[in-house]
Amino acid sequence: MSALLIRGALRLVCMDAARRELPDAWLLIEDGVVAAIGQGPAPAAARTLDASGCVVTPALVNTHHHLFQTLTRAVPAAQDATLFGWLRALYPIWGRMRPEDVTLAAAVGLAELALSGCGTCADHHYLFPDGVRLEDVIEAAGMIGLRLHAARGAMSLGESAGGLPPDALVERERDILKDFERVVAAFHDPAPGAMTRVALAPCSPFSVSEGLMRDAAILAREKGVRLHTHLAENAQDVAFSLERFGLRPGPWAESLGWTGEDVWHAHCVRLDADEIALFARTGTAVAHCPCSNCRLGAGIAPVRAMLAAGVTVGLGVDGSASNDAGALLAEARQAMLLQRAAGGPDALSARAALEMATLGGARALGRAAELGALAPGMRADVAVWDMSGLECAGAWDPTAALALCPPRRVRDLIVEGREVVRDGRLTRVDERALSERAAAAARRLAQG
Repeated sequence: MSALLIRGALRLVCMDAARRELPDAWLLIEDGVVAAIGQGPAPAAARTLDASGCVVTPALVNTHHHLFQTLTRAVPAAQDATLFGWLRALYPIWGRMRPEDVTLAAAVGLAELALSGCGTCADHHYLFPDGVRLEDVIEAAGMIGLRLHAARGAMSLGESAGGLPPDALVERERDILKDFERVVAAFHDPAPGAMTRVALAPCSPFSVSEGLMRDAAILAREKGVRLHTHLAENAQDVAFSLERFGLRPGPWAESLGWTGEDVWHAHCVRLDADEIALFARTGTAVAHCPCSNCRLGAGIAPVRAMLAAGVTVGLGVDGSASNDAGALLAEARQAMLLQRAAGGPDALSARAALEMATLGGARALGRAAELGALAPGMRADVAVWDMSGLECAGAWDPTAALALCPPRRVRDLIVEGREVVRDGRLTRVDERALSERAAAAARRLAQG
């Protein structure tokens, strides 16, 4: 791989230990790694990318998604529902998906993320109808060129057993555990710079048994992979835990082995002070999904309190059926605005929101040693933002502008030293053709 020099950046936002922001800066990439950064005269390189008028940041990190949902945006029956009603409206539609639908949906979702400056996506896939397998999502990540943390989800507790999902969409627990082992052996790459890693991710307290949660935690630690699930998403979720288990979500998770530095939970909108302290003490991380939480009326997550306590918080866009969009800077902006709405104008700064979208996400996924910052030795995952558009015009502080008045698209996105987006266009797939295929698949699903 020939060396690539990004030169002339208006500002290079390093997200390193000193949180340096370098004007008139350059960054040299060699063999998929950041080789050097500096200011002023730049070294020679085989390839050069002019970043004049641009802010350069680490590629963004999405810590929670359901890529298969990209074919079910704006479904009428689910537009105005809370979480449980939303799920009941969508389960039958998702149950009609085929393997090729899942790959297509994932490709669309990942393409959208790439154009929003995202280099790494954690996808939580928990539905396996009609021969669907985890590799249907992994295939899409290879098509687009993004890093994927493929969380093999599962639902085992159907309606007849007191769970939420239809019985037809749940799996037998012995089959789930067998496939957990299969996908870890086949796809998990623990090496530095890995493009694919696997996590074990039983879906939620209301769709799996406590036995499966315990077994998944034991297996994950035997295999050296991370754990992920939904937790404390809304008031209904908390009420379910109290009624069924006699515990709030945090203590319930702890009792099953689901706290620790190898665990990250999605949402956590309704954590109380004791649960926040538990997460801080154990190193348990949170994937904050502000737009989805607003869309489903779940509430405002206590992000300011989490950060103050020392909890690692990353950002997630969540599924496109509960967000309807997949843009990480939009999530950063929404996270900032929600905390200010609840706690005042100094509750969350623009730079803190941007940090959650980069370094915070890398920490949540256990990859802060190689992703989420720009410094020699870090992986070359880089986003170049053109600040000359109308949406950024008049901005005095270009770093803060990324959260306050962000560009609509990234100009260039580099992942592992390879260009995924160039001049605002995907390099590996035809955006229009992908969109047309997705529209046709969505029409078929809508027709039943």
